[in-house]
Amino acid sequence: MTRIDIAPLTMFSPPGERTAPSPAEARGMRRDDVRLLVAHGDRVTHARFGDLADHLEPGDLVVVNASQTVAGELDAVLSGVGASTGDVVVHVATDLRDGTWVVEVRTAPDAAWAVLDAAAGQTLVLAAPGAELTLLEPYPRESSSPTGHGNRLWRASYAGQAALPDVLASLGRPIAYGYLDRRYPIEDYRTIFGTTPGSAEMPSAARPFTPDVVTRLVSRGIAIAPILLHTGVSSQEAGEAPQPEWFEVSEPAARLVNATRAGGGRVIAVGTTVTRALESAVRGAPGRAVVEASSGWTERVITRDAPPRVVDGLITGWHDPAASHLLLVEAVAGPRLTQRAYDAAVEAGYHWHEFGDSALLLPARAEALAA
Repeated sequence: MTRIDIAPLTMFSPPGERTAPSPAEARGMRRDDVRLLVAHGDRVTHARFGDLADHLEPGDLVVVNASQTVAGELDAVLSGVGASTGDVVVHVATDLRDGTWVVEVRTAPDAAWAVLDAAAGQTLVLAAPGAELTLLEPYPRESSSPTGHGNRLWRASYAGQAALPDVLASLGRPIAYGYLDRRYPIEDYRTIFGTTPGSAEMPSAARPFTPDVVTRLVSRGIAIAPILLHTGVSSQEAGEAPQPEWFEVSEPAARLVNATRAGGGRVIAVGTTVTRALESAVRGAPGRAVVEASSGWTERVITRDAPPRVVDGLITGWHDPAASHLLLVEAVAGPRLTQRAYDAAVEAGYHWHEFGDSALLLPARAEALAA
């Protein structure tokens, strides 16, 4: 996997016990009861996600991801000639749309670690009749693990009586990484905007949205536009770039973004996925950039050195130190505002990861461009 030569400037301790152990509903709350830290200029405000509309303005546009999370984790047996064999967990990350899939092999039973010493030609035998994945080649290239040895991701072919999406639907479970207190059903990993199946992991920034939140936004003159980006696996090592992902920005969505900017409104991206998709559809020189209807594979990596051109604000969860997602947050919000937000979140005990609390980052333009 591609390395990133730039590192986040934001410094804070790893989340540890700050990680949310369960969905809000399992903790006796509604989805929109999670906390919302609003960072704007020199001010940090603590609120609830249900209050989101109070912190935006008429004429703003909230852009959401319409990708629906699939049950991408399966138990398997790794067989064939290789250093590792036996029981494993496989994460089905991406449909490459050419008859092959990107998969990640992880240790059984809880997917705690990536298996880096699998070999081309080995098979992952699934529980469905005749179903197996054959490892073809490292993805996207040989020795692409950020640890410096082995391969984390593979391109694999599939054979079986049932199609792989049907196997996932019947036998799969949501991808999880062991910091939760138990397993949760796929419904807990889906947002109200998810209409098109395809994300290996939840576009989690939109999880706290409820019909009540949407109604309050629209009633205040804040528009909502859907785009699409199917997420891959997010278990990157420090310094590892996100993998190529499929995105679609429709003509109506592009027109809404451009009209909002022309009218002086702000474009608020819900999550790193939306930011990546929108910025992959930007055309034109800085200062005259517009969004055009686009679709395809994006390898866009948004950093301080390659900042966004149309996204003005960000609704997001809380990311681990050194993660590529944190680089994107800094690129949108600016390093100073990002550090201010993370300091406040750590001090106030905000919850991290997919079932955790949220942030609304609204930088002034000068602050977003500051190094």
